[in-house]
Amino acid sequence: MKVLFICNNAFNPGNGLSMSARTTIRNLRSRGVDARLMAVRNPDASGPQPDFPLEHFVFPVFEPIIRANGFCYAKIDRRRIEEAVRWADVVHFEEALPLEWVAVNIAKKLGKPCVATFHLYPQNITANLGLRKKSLVNPILMKHWNAIVFNKCSDVQCPTEAARDYLKNSGCTARLHVISNGVRLAEEPVQHVAPPTDTLLEVLCIGRLSNEKSQQTLLRAMRHSKYADRLRLTFAGNGPKEKKYKRLAQRLFNEGTLSILPNFGFYTQQELAELARRAYLYIHCAWAEVEGLSCLEALRQGAVPIIGEGPLIGTTQFALTPKSLYPLGDSKALAERIDWWIENREEHDRMSREYAESAKKFNVEDSVGRIIEMYESAIKGE
Repeated sequence: MKVLFICNNAFNPGNGLSMSARTTIRNLRSRGVDARLMAVRNPDASGPQPDFPLEHFVFPVFEPIIRANGFCYAKIDRRRIEEAVRWADVVHFEEALPLEWVAVNIAKKLGKPCVATFHLYPQNITANLGLRKKSLVNPILMKHWNAIVFNKCSDVQCPTEAARDYLKNSGCTARLHVISNGVRLAEEPVQHVAPPTDTLLEVLCIGRLSNEKSQQTLLRAMRHSKYADRLRLTFAGNGPKEKKYKRLAQRLFNEGTLSILPNFGFYTQQELAELARRAYLYIHCAWAEVEGLSCLEALRQGAVPIIGEGPLIGTTQFALTPKSLYPLGDSKALAERIDWWIENREEHDRMSREYAESAKKFNVEDSVGRIIEMYESAIKGE
């Protein structure tokens, strides 16, 4: 089976979509599937390159914002796209952006079956252009994505039930499959490091520092927490909001709310696993998140999560108790949840083990098996 993956940017280490695409391709290849990638060239000349490379398209006016959010657009090369599509048995789209608009029409012309993965809400894009959460642009953009890509595919992978429901309600007519992007499970049982009760407690927040990730909720929660001076916050990621969040963190430190300055930095996967293993709590503040694999990666290390609950957050599926949820954007409610987990140490340690166990339901090997079944169905025209 020959599968062509098409996405704009596949080599940004801080981009969840890029990481998911590379992971899926790697796991498909381990199953004997000839999976190849069409994307913008890797800017690291010494690193891996796409099988069908495209040049970077510099987007007028918005390029600085796009770069700050760890993304880039491909320059459309119809000859190269047709060459790649002709090679494939099935074409898998990772986005519904201009590159895919052209590629899906070429694929239909050549009679190639098409599938897609729903990775992004429209809000993940419009929020970083300064538009409001409920902007009228969002439903218009989603309708456009359906018309030009998703409804031209036989099947769409939805990482969560929330994503499936959103697509269905938006008018998507393709077959919708709830298949997690999944995580690779450790061969040995995870040994979460339980911190002593009289030391600083590590609190971890992973994600691009951008509008829709909303990390300011955690920082503002510190003014409401009884134990803020016992917490060491780590924000793992970079992005356009970094300077703003560092200034807010500095104010919290200067006023005495925090006894230690929060850490801001970009970490490798191995370093993130170590941070999660030491974390007392993992906080997920985003208001637009299709799945949130960073949360799942932290859970499998035994970190106990607190997740913002809202209509565009698939990450809430990972919560095993209401104590791991709080009303989206409510910093006072988040502080109350943080304090509760600190005051209930035995329950925290018990749930840490349960969360690590729960991650097994999202084994990437199972996800890849179901994706292969989706390809087979698309190829047969079933």
